[in-house]
Amino acid sequence: MNVNTVSTQEIWIDTPRGRLYAKHWEPAEIDGRNLAPIVLFHDSLGSVELWRDFPERLAASINRTVIAYDRLGFGKSDAYHGKLALTFITDEAEVGFKAVREQLGFDTFIAVGHSVGGCMSVGVAARYPACLGVITESAQCFIEDRTRAGILEARDNFAKPGQVDRLKRYHGDKAQWVLDAWIKTWLSPEFSDWNLYAELERVRCPLLALHGENDEYGSLVQPQRMAERASGSSSHEIFPGCAHLPHRENPEIVLASISKWISTI
Repeated sequence: MNVNTVSTQEIWIDTPRGRLYAKHWEPAEIDGRNLAPIVLFHDSLGSVELWRDFPERLAASINRTVIAYDRLGFGKSDAYHGKLALTFITDEAEVGFKAVREQLGFDTFIAVGHSVGGCMSVGVAARYPACLGVITESAQCFIEDRTRAGILEARDNFAKPGQVDRLKRYHGDKAQWVLDAWIKTWLSPEFSDWNLYAELERVRCPLLALHGENDEYGSLVQPQRMAERASGSSSHEIFPGCAHLPHRENPEIVLASISKWISTI
């Protein structure tokens, strides 16, 4: 299907802590079945806009509705007041996602997340039996030396003049908070023993862990362990030559992998 046949709609979601910005992509020729939508969860510095054309291409390739939203504090959503809670990954299932699901009125769904968004998609799948499948891309299920090293290098790069301005294009005056929420949380001593194992054990639906072979924030042990720890049927796939952003570095192979996997569940 050509992406020109996919319509888009911007939506505002009300929550007790502020409004969330969401976007909805719908193919013009969805067949008669009531297919579960895809819900996208963005990464630590991400937003709806930073998905670029991937959601539209995904909707076209799988002929399903795709929904993405900016978490509180990110993108066009309202600011997050205060320090990010250390439980923010698992909290998202009962905060932002719950509001999106209730106000958009869908029941079953497939969760797809990039990086920390992949962790959140696991948390959502663990809490909602209506989740039919979960796909993680470049996600971590524990913190390893490579994770810290990658974040430290990013911290040094963002300390250079003008680098935070790159984030302001997408997050406005929330950009510094977004950067601090990522770096300070993941490098804090209190977060050093974080892992996703308990959540993975509660995931009963099928799981697919996607990972680039050169990911700078996580070794290939991450997707392997993700698949091993999940309680439902699971698998992992490694993309040769890709780093932390396979859906941007080689979108065709990612779209093909997702489309093939979804057709089996």
